[in-house]
Amino acid sequence: MSHDASVERQPAAVEGLGGVTADWASDKQVFPVPWGKAMMWIFLLSDTFIFSCFLTAYMHVRMSTTAIWPNPSHVFSLQVGGHTVPLLLIAIMTMVLITSSGTMAMAVNYGYRRNRAKTTALMLATAALGATFVSMQAFEWTKLIVEEGVRPWGNPMGAPQFGSAFFMITGFHGLHVSAGVIYLCVVARRVWTGFYDRKGTYETVEVTGLYWHFVDLVWVFIFAFFYLW
Repeated sequence: MSHDASVERQPAAVEGLGGVTADWASDKQVFPVPWGKAMMWIFLLSDTFIFSCFLTAYMHVRMSTTAIWPNPSHVFSLQVGGHTVPLLLIAIMTMVLITSSGTMAMAVNYGYRRNRAKTTALMLATAALGATFVSMQAFEWTKLIVEEGVRPWGNPMGAPQFGSAFFMITGFHGLHVSAGVIYLCVVARRVWTGFYDRKGTYETVEVTGLYWHFVDLVWVFIFAFFYLW
């Protein structure tokens, strides 16, 4: 069959609204962005709204309450060598997440180079850093609950809203980090087994990186609003 004959057999494009409907129904890529990346951006946008609502509500409660708000430098301090070091654990947690963003960025770089070994190693390193962050957050929660007596419904150090705001915001973020660790491990395993080589693209590694960088960015805002204010 000649090239001209094959061209003649192609169905004519439908114009107007009917054409748009036909394109979507035939699963054509309407936007110049891969579906996986587009869906991740939509998910992250919706998550941005949720975190924004949480932080806005926290600021409103913080500014409107008449009770004494606990001093973060005192509440989140640690005893090291007989000295009280304010925000030491929080600073380490922040550095861990910032470092994990670096390893994730390198994983995406090596993914597009189709270097399975380095991509897998860097993704697992990112997951390990994420798990370390969650472990330190669990230690922080334990210290506040057991030693300080903070609860979601009460707080012996001052404003009762402190406990509910802290556990809600940091808990929701910690849930995202935990889900991200699982996500990273699953994608890393697929990279190692050659799944994306057979698929022909390492786009999923980049999509995973988008999620992880978003989680890291949200922590920067939580750190600034909750721990430094």
